[in-house]
Amino acid sequence: MRAKILIVDDDPDILLSLQNRISFMGHEPLTATNGKDALRLIKEEEPDLVLLDLKIPDITGLDVLKQVGAASIPSQPKGEETSQASPYTTPLIIMLTAYGTIELAVQAMQLGAFDFVPKPFTSDHLTVVIKKALDTVTLHRQVETLRKEVDAQFEPVVTTSKQMGERLTVAKQAAASSATVLLLGETGTGKEVVARAIHRWSPRSTRPFIAVNCAAFPENLLENELFGHEKGAFTGAAKREPGKIEIADGGTLFLDEIGDMPLTMQRHLLRVLQDRTFYRVGGTQEVRTDVRFIAATNKDLKQAIRQGAFREDLYFRLAVITIALPPLRKRMEDLSTLVEHFLNRPNNVGLCKRV
Repeated sequence: MRAKILIVDDDPDILLSLQNRISFMGHEPLTATNGKDALRLIKEEEPDLVLLDLKIPDITGLDVLKQVGAASIPSQPKGEETSQASPYTTPLIIMLTAYGTIELAVQAMQLGAFDFVPKPFTSDHLTVVIKKALDTVTLHRQVETLRKEVDAQFEPVVTTSKQMGERLTVAKQAAASSATVLLLGETGTGKEVVARAIHRWSPRSTRPFIAVNCAAFPENLLENELFGHEKGAFTGAAKREPGKIEIADGGTLFLDEIGDMPLTMQRHLLRVLQDRTFYRVGGTQEVRTDVRFIAATNKDLKQAIRQGAFREDLYFRLAVITIALPPLRKRMEDLSTLVEHFLNRPNNVGLCKRV
């Protein structure tokens, strides 16, 4: 990629040298000699990468880094943690300084700097760091593009129905917390669509949304699907594999067709909901998790409890917030709206059966 790279340094010789290096690499250089101009150019020109000197007039390099980070990183809700070691700023920033210390390097990295390069540095060293940073920019853009493409396929429910609107109001209120949600409704009423909407409306929206169909796996395979396994746990287990609960850490796990989950697995799931811990198949080390659970079923779970097919204690753990979704035949006012929506979005025709 041909990148736009901002160089911020008050030393004219270093500025010229870096400008020549950036041009030689095939990128477009921009220059600033103080913190105020740097912030202005970052806002106006939207560079892909910034080479930022620590000691510059007006505003220090660390203060520029703080302001860029504050503008590009959504604040973490209380009680939510991120698995990233440092925040991802836009643009990425490489700190340059002749006053390098371990303490300054650690502080810069904690504030979101991509790297910390002490002066004097060689052209080859800087070239390697710049290429690594631009590879990271490219990767993040690809991930963001894929995330938008996936989100476009799973839009929130299109509705003009009063009763469906009331359900969505409850769903939006539930999204703000980490409370477990149980979605009830016939096949095709849009349970997964609503589950994905809750995830997008929640503070966990930037973390994974993982869906598991509990009816699609035999009991032993479902355990492996959810909890993962250790190396050597069974024939063919050549390495440790994380389960869906582990992969969804920090995000949302959607358990579809929860009414079909075997009783033994219900007991394992109950422990996760109670203690937020589990063991991989064949493992002896406890794994902690921070996952928001959303479950869905088209079955009458209360009847299943009376028949001994579903655990009552698990039901109450799942049904902290319960949302019953009406089928389309009970909200016929949505029919014309849905027809128009899907005609305008031909690539979403496959979603018709979900709504």
